[in-house]
Parts: sequence; structure tokens; C-alpha cells
Amino acid sequence: MDQTTLGIGTRLQHTQFGPGVIIGVRYATYMISFIHHGIKEIDKTDNSLDEIIPENCTVEVETVSETEKSLLKILRLWGNMTEVVPLGEKWIGGILLLQPADKNLKPKEVPVADFFHKIVMLRDRLRVLEQNINSNKKLSDEEKVNMQQYITRCYGSLTTFNVLFKDKEHWFVGDKGSDN
Repeated sequence: MDQTTLGIGTRLQHTQFGPGVIIGVRYATYMISFIHHGIKEIDKTDNSLDEIIPENCTVEVETVSETEKSLLKILRLWGNMTEVVPLGEKWIGGILLLQPADKNLKPKEVPVADFFHKIVMLRDRLRVLEQNINSNKKLSDEEKVNMQQYITRCYGSLTTFNVLFKDKEHWFVGDKGSDN
């Protein structure tokens, strides 16, 4: 049985949860209403599932999955959803030490992971600000460009922290060709 293309209404038997009916289809899982265990989200490739009566088994199920994947990508790009940005391996478990010039004063220790989290939050908020500026109907194009230049300069000022990121795709990029 190809259980990755089952549709809503398909009756199933699960070795642990008993009989159930698919009530929702997601990219990699089914939402199944089990008679004795309520609604559970089950992986499409779960070997404990046995099909009893198939329903709506069509290519459209996979098309829905592709649409869902595309929609999630769009929401990540344009929504306020934050993405998981990994810290470089060499920094995991590290400490940022801020030592005052006066040796009599106690230094401040900050876990690199906490500091990195703050940097990523700052980047995400700059992106939201950028989106709000670009979608603002009251600002003229000239005003949008002027504000955008300030944001670009902020990104340029933050390039020092690129060393903390695991992947180059997450780096800050300022205005190339100008002094930041």
C-alpha cells in the first residue's frame, strides 16, 4: 500500500490506536480521528498503519502537499515567523567575557548562545521594519529609499557578528562598495 497519497475519509487501522479515519492531510503527516484515542497526528510512513477503505486517493493530495510547502516558504519570507538560525559549532558552549579596564571591577560573562540569540532577534526586527517601510502607503518612494539606506547601513555595522553564524546564508550584508 502506498500510504503517502491517502485522502480525507480513508479508514485505517493502527496497531496502537485501533480504527480511525483520516480527517486532515499535511505534508508529512495525517490527522487521524481514532475511535478510542481521539485525534492524533501520525507520520504518513508509519508502519503501524493499515489501510481498510481508501478514499480520495489522488495526485491532488500530493499537489496539496506541494502547495502547503510553498505557502510555508512564503510565510517564512514575508511573515513574522522566525527561522531557526544555527550558531557556529565552535561557539557552542562559549562565553563572551566583558572585562572593564579597571581590573578591580568584576567582568561580565555572557553565554555566546544568548548573545547570538539577541543578534538574530535584532536582524529579524530589522527585516520586519524593512517590510513595514516598503509596504507603507503614506511614505513616498524617496522616503522609503532614504529609510532603506539607514537599514542597509545597520546591516553593514552588524557584519562583525557574521563570525558567529554557522551558515553564510544568514550573514549580515551591508551596502557593498561603500564604507560602513
